[in-house]
Amino acid sequence: MVDNVRKIVAIASSTGGPRALQTLISSLPGDLGVPVLVVQHMPAGFTESLANRLDSISELTVVEAKDGEPLVPNKVYVAKGGKHMNVDYRGGKHIIRYSDEPNREGVKPCANYMYESLIDSTYSNIICAVLTGMGADGTEGIGRLIRQKKVYVIAQNAESCAVFGMPKAAITAGVVDKELTLNLIANEITMKVRQR
Repeated sequence: MVDNVRKIVAIASSTGGPRALQTLISSLPGDLGVPVLVVQHMPAGFTESLANRLDSISELTVVEAKDGEPLVPNKVYVAKGGKHMNVDYRGGKHIIRYSDEPNREGVKPCANYMYESLIDSTYSNIICAVLTGMGADGTEGIGRLIRQKKVYVIAQNAESCAVFGMPKAAITAGVVDKELTLNLIANEITMKVRQR
């Protein structure tokens, strides 16, 4: 089957992220209609329980992404801790591919790799959310993605962040379209996904 979904959601989060993701993912509708990628900075062994927890409170299906797994709508793919998650397009399908490069931005998984891997995908419209976290992960990858694709970027605002580092870096770099409090981000994502 040819993958006809033209839109995808890609989320980056770090310190304070698990709690923020509980709010965000559980607020997305079960019929969102697109795949959702999540890079949460966590060591190996912790991301599966995060995915299970999110799955138990969400209308969408949430999994720890497996290597070679095809992307399908209404499913959330949480990057495995200790590996970098990429999207690979082959045989008419987008699939998850893990790579083992060194830490980048001091972290593994690093959201920059996920965003950059979407450059070569057939997704033409990418909705990004940069949530609470230390450092600047996501900014460089989104900056490269913007030059190739139609991208809409939401940053979590300072007031609702545990740590404002990652959203602030993206805002400072000028890659953010909208800054929102955490509890409004799911609605904004849904609206952008459903826009014609």
